[in-house]
Amino acid sequence: MSTSTEADRPALGRPELDLPGLAAAAAGLQPELAELRRDLHRWPELGLVLPRTQQRLLAALDGLPLEVTLGGGELSSITAVLRGGRPGPNVLLRADMDALPVQESADLPYASAVPGAMHACGHDLHMAALVGAVRLLVERRAELAGDVVFMFQPGEEGGGGAQLMVDAGVLEAAGERVVAAYALHVAAALLPNGLVATRPGPVLAASDTLHVTLRGRGGHGSSPHTALDPVPAMCEAVLALQSMVTRRIDAFDPVVLTVGTLSAGTAANVIPEEARFAATVRSFSAQSRAAAHTEALRVVRGIAAAHGLEVDAEVEPGYPVTVNDGAETAFAAAVAEELLGAGRYVEMPKPIAGSEDFGVLGELVPSAYLLLGAAPTDGRDPFGAAYNHSPEAEFEDNVLADGAALLAALAWGRLTRG
Repeated sequence: MSTSTEADRPALGRPELDLPGLAAAAAGLQPELAELRRDLHRWPELGLVLPRTQQRLLAALDGLPLEVTLGGGELSSITAVLRGGRPGPNVLLRADMDALPVQESADLPYASAVPGAMHACGHDLHMAALVGAVRLLVERRAELAGDVVFMFQPGEEGGGGAQLMVDAGVLEAAGERVVAAYALHVAAALLPNGLVATRPGPVLAASDTLHVTLRGRGGHGSSPHTALDPVPAMCEAVLALQSMVTRRIDAFDPVVLTVGTLSAGTAANVIPEEARFAATVRSFSAQSRAAAHTEALRVVRGIAAAHGLEVDAEVEPGYPVTVNDGAETAFAAAVAEELLGAGRYVEMPKPIAGSEDFGVLGELVPSAYLLLGAAPTDGRDPFGAAYNHSPEAEFEDNVLADGAALLAALAWGRLTRG
C-alpha cells in the first residue's frame, strides 16, 4: 500500500489529461469490466452486509497501490485511497454495492442465481465502472495532482449506508476533507444508451415515510353507532392528504405523496379497533420537505379528532434531496462533452422523484450526480423498456468503459482545478 506524503511529491505544474488516451485505455478495460459486472450481477447481496461482493471487489483491486479500509461490524464497505504523485486536494468517487429484494425475470445468461435478489438498479455496473476508474487513475498516478477516495458503499437501497460511511470518516479518508464528490447512476430506460444527463440543483427527491394508526372501538357492522369506526376516518385521511399537497404546498416546489399500504379489519361484518396506512412522501427542497411533514401530521391528527379517534402519526425520515452543486455540475457536463463527444450530454429539464442517499454527501461537500443511459440496444425503444427496480430491467454493460473513463476524468479534472 502507498504511504506517500505531501513532502514526497514534486511541486510541479498540473498537467492536462490526455482524454483520447484515457478513453482508449478505458476501452481496453471493457472486457474485464463486463466480466466483473456479470459476476456481481449473478451473485447479488442485500443490505449492509455483503461479504461476497466485498471480497470480489477486493480481488479486483488486489495489487494496486491503494490504502484500503474496510467497514467494521455489520457494514461491508470499502474505502480505498489513491495518493497522487503531485500535491493537491482530495476528491471522492462513489459506487453503491447492494441489490434489491426482487426476483429477476429477464432471460440473461448471467441472471441472478440468488432467489429473491437482483441487481435491478444497476449497482453492479456502478461497482465495475468504479473499479475501472481506479485502474485508469492508478496508471496515471505519478501525474495526479492530489488524492482520490474511492467509496464502495453498501446499504443504499434503504440501509443508510452513505451516512454510516460518513460517520466512519470516508470524507476525511485521505486526510483533509474531500473538496468534491461524484457518482454515476445507470438507467435501464428513459435515457438512450450512452447518453449522460444531469442538472444543477435538485436532481433526486427526498424520500420519507408517513406512518398512521387510527384507534377507535370495535363493534358489529350492523350497528356502527355503537362503535368508533376508524375505517371511514382512514379513507378520509387518505383523500385529504391529496388535497393537502395541492392546497398547502407550493406548486413550483412540489411534493408527491402516495399511500402504498392500508390495513384494517378481519371480517366484512366486524368494525375493527384499528386502521393503519403508510405513505411515501417525496420532496425537492428542505422547505417543501418540512412543510409536507408538518401539514400531513396536522391533517391526519385533525381528522382523527373529528371522528373521536386516537391516532399515532409520525414521519420516518429517509434520504435527503440530492442537490447538485452548480459549479460541479457545469464542470461535469463540460468533461462529459469533451471526453465522450458532442451530443453525448443532455441537461435534464426537471429532477426525478426517485431518491437515494448520495444526497447525504451533497449536504456536506459540493457534489454532482450524473445519470448514464444503459438501455438495451437490441432495437427496443428506451422509453418503453423496463425501468430500474423492475424484475425485467436489463442494463447493457457496453457503457462500462465510458463510465470508468468519465469517473476518472472527473477526479483528474477536479484535482487539476485545485
